[in-house]
Amino acid sequence: MTRSTPAASPAFLALACVGFIASAPAHAGPDGPDGPAADNDEQDRGQIVVTGQRQELVGPKATAKLANTPRSVVVLPEEVIEQTGSASLAEALRTVPGITFGAAEGGNPIGDRPFIRGFDSQGSSFVDGVRDVAAQTREVFAVEQVQIVRGSDSTLGGRGSAGGSINVVTKLPVTGSFVKGSASFGTADYKRATLDVNQQLTDTIGVRVAAMWHDQDVAGRDAIWSRRWGVAPSLTLGLGTDTRLTIAYYYLESHELPDSGISFLYTLANAPGTGEIYSEPAIGDITTIAGVTGHVGRSTYYGLKARDFRDATTNQATLRVEHDFGGVTLRNTARYSRNDQAYIFLLPDDSQGNVYGTATTNPTTGDAGARGDVLTGGYVWRRGNTRHGYTEALTNQTDLYGTFDTGSVKHSFAVGAEISWEKARRGTFVSASGSTVSPRCNAATIARFYCTSLFDPNPNDPWVNYASDTSSAVTPIVKGAPITETQNDASTASVYGFDSITLVPSLLLNLGVRFDRFKSTVTPGQAATATSTFSLSRTDNLFNWQAGLVFKPTSSTSLYASYATAATPPNSLLGEGQEGNGLGTTNTSQALALLDSLKVEKTKSYEVGAKAALFDEQLSLTLAAFQTDTDNARVTGPDNTIEFVGKRRIRGVEFNFNGNVAKWLTVFGGYTHLDPKIVDGGYTVLTAPAVGTQAAKPVLVPSVNTGRQATQTAKDSFTLWADLKPTSRLSIGGGAFYTSRVFGGYQDNRSATQTTGGVVTVVPATKTVLRTIPEYWRFDARLGYKISDQVELSVNVNNITDETYFTQAYTSHYAAIAPGRSAFATIGFKF
Repeated sequence: MTRSTPAASPAFLALACVGFIASAPAHAGPDGPDGPAADNDEQDRGQIVVTGQRQELVGPKATAKLANTPRSVVVLPEEVIEQTGSASLAEALRTVPGITFGAAEGGNPIGDRPFIRGFDSQGSSFVDGVRDVAAQTREVFAVEQVQIVRGSDSTLGGRGSAGGSINVVTKLPVTGSFVKGSASFGTADYKRATLDVNQQLTDTIGVRVAAMWHDQDVAGRDAIWSRRWGVAPSLTLGLGTDTRLTIAYYYLESHELPDSGISFLYTLANAPGTGEIYSEPAIGDITTIAGVTGHVGRSTYYGLKARDFRDATTNQATLRVEHDFGGVTLRNTARYSRNDQAYIFLLPDDSQGNVYGTATTNPTTGDAGARGDVLTGGYVWRRGNTRHGYTEALTNQTDLYGTFDTGSVKHSFAVGAEISWEKARRGTFVSASGSTVSPRCNAATIARFYCTSLFDPNPNDPWVNYASDTSSAVTPIVKGAPITETQNDASTASVYGFDSITLVPSLLLNLGVRFDRFKSTVTPGQAATATSTFSLSRTDNLFNWQAGLVFKPTSSTSLYASYATAATPPNSLLGEGQEGNGLGTTNTSQALALLDSLKVEKTKSYEVGAKAALFDEQLSLTLAAFQTDTDNARVTGPDNTIEFVGKRRIRGVEFNFNGNVAKWLTVFGGYTHLDPKIVDGGYTVLTAPAVGTQAAKPVLVPSVNTGRQATQTAKDSFTLWADLKPTSRLSIGGGAFYTSRVFGGYQDNRSATQTTGGVVTVVPATKTVLRTIPEYWRFDARLGYKISDQVELSVNVNNITDETYFTQAYTSHYAAIAPGRSAFATIGFKF
């Protein structure tokens, strides 16, 4: 462990290789959507005739075919993304079972926060195999496909990836020339246009440009809107030859009024009753503690148009060089990326019981009466979370991969190295929102629109910013002083190797190892009046490995067993996600001792499964059973010190299907059942108040989390998207999506007392509040008709039943609500 002031970023050689997994898109072939088929052909209906190409994995680290890869991998193709009308990565991932989403919380910025197999995978997102750590909301206009690798996979991607990782494969030049595009118009003022142009300028030069413009409100929600545009040009020299150079750039700019959702109804202090109490979002007919009943509709929005906003930009520049030496390829890739984000984000806060209320009547005397404190509920505090900042990354990867034989044993290998530098800097805006007032809601805070009605909020309230919660001086919102900003710097050096060994045609051994040296430094923000800063730094060495054995009873079926590890070092997310194991923000002797004692969180996965490729390898089926164990999680120990003894265990089964059942029926989806359990959540500190000469004493009790379902994780999820083609021109699509109950957090009311003699007693809990969102079903539909071989008209209807449901559960305060029923028509063309 070292402590140093962060230095300027080093310059280093930009040679690298895009690793991880890169895939080719699937096409339905001449009898699919791009080719003729006989209308209502009874002979064809009586048999399965499919001549398309099945989804497959290619790329440096994909040393085996998907059927011969001993782990659960889902490939989400462009066709499904388009058919479901997905306009963002989060929308596309809803079609994959076993993925839930977490909310912006606990310092976690706004952005995609997928949970895979119960583990936060926000920091395990990759674009063409290169880590993309910045918190952001990703688009899909330049996406060829999305690959979800499930199970511990730090061997593939490096640090993190406890539950799996997500790799986005982008659109790059290919042989041939085409022009594709679409224009969509729908309810809630939905407008979207996309363009994808690929031109082969000469025999060896290709260029491709993908572009998008998007503008919409949100169905069933007041005030919310989103606008963005993006472009992704790329150029390849040497197309189709042994030596290729690809230059690519990606730009995305977005502006929106962000939506946080609906407050939870209860806090621990005001939840009525005893035992386990579910605190769900306060929606529908709500009765406060004072007996006042009102209605909270789905459209209810507690934010402020005059204050809330979110602006973000993404810039990525990529250079790839590759050369084929017969059966071996050398690939180098360098990428520079920068993501900027700024927002004031409403968090509809219930932390002081202002939603349900804490008393049946309001005070009329004393200071509380003079302030006009509102204790009877029916109000939401418009807490304003603020953030501005940027994330930069320079990543270089080099891979050498191919095949060779040692006697009768065949090897498909990949070896590589990576070096990267990352920097994340963030600050806050200076804005008053009532955070210094307690209780939150009184006559003054209501008059300033810091608090608003639970039942009838007005997003058009004439809110203005004051110098403080008690000042009457109006002032603009400004960024905090530079010294108040926090900066994280990190560097990574890695080497790795993979080998898929065909011992005999029916038996394959898959091996992989990786070593990472990860150094991170944090320079915490200081008070605006401070004159100096300090830095805390740490270096961790990470070794991970994976092994799997595949037995093939037939050429199109396989049985497998595998083991894999993952390692999440301290400060892995660089402040771009919820960090359970940060480096700290102070330089006291106690804090520095903790910095010295930090440990890497270790995860290991065991998995067995079966795969089959049916109907001329057109339909892929996968069944897997697994267990993932996490050790060294950072928790409070029994002596009130930080210890690394926290444990989590996720057990489950998964079934996935992807491909063509017949030339007229394509399906995608699956079912996941998880048993996500917090085995050891450590301890919680209670305080026995002072009595007589006895000072207050801390008391340690087991965490309320121990033994409970892991948060942000559904036990059961099911997805199905089907596309039926009764004729060569008509297509009928439909989707069904189910997610079981998800918990955001737990809290109980245990307390401690002591006697004048110093005897401490722990008072058992009489109630436990579980903040949760209920299960839901959602149904979508699509109708498409090919006017000609070049033009298709389609109509999508999402959330057909207009179901009111929630997609994210915050640890406390609020839950994110999904849009209502929406519809849009799309005209697509290709030449």
